[in-house]
Amino acid sequence: MTAATLTLDTLNRVSREEFEQALGAVFEHSPWIAGRAGEARPFSSVEALHAGMIAVVRRASRQEQLALLRAHPDLAGRAARAGALSDASSAEQSSAGLDRLSDEEYERFGRLNAAYREKFGFPFIIAVRRHDKTGILDTFQTRLRNTPDQEVETALAEVAAITRLRLARLVKER
Repeated sequence: MTAATLTLDTLNRVSREEFEQALGAVFEHSPWIAGRAGEARPFSSVEALHAGMIAVVRRASRQEQLALLRAHPDLAGRAARAGALSDASSAEQSSAGLDRLSDEEYERFGRLNAAYREKFGFPFIIAVRRHDKTGILDTFQTRLRNTPDQEVETALAEVAAITRLRLARLVKER
């Protein structure tokens, strides 16, 4: 199945394995979400598909949710500089200019990434397509003041925003 044939009608008809393979990358390195969501087919819309996937995340154990969050890369981190991001993450970080930072900006992101991981145990997650680098840095600083429980909920909400954008690019209604 190619991106050109990725319609909701097709996804509603394929095997569970094909469904998971087609949508497994929507949630960063977490194909289990697509696999579980596929059990609720058929979906009436791309929005319903996304809601089904988010329901899987919300029903997941806290350990699974944390594994999902930990599967994300640091913003402007080593993986980004080495070109080792998923295609989706690379395009998203590029859209916010995170692939074109000065050495000083990379250093600032590095410090914030380290402080965030130290406090919360997972990388800072934000729907970068909705922000520019200044907004991302400001949000980073603000969210570092959250409690761990607040930040897990905030990060999961950001994952929902990211994946809504990814699905809209990947799946057509018809």
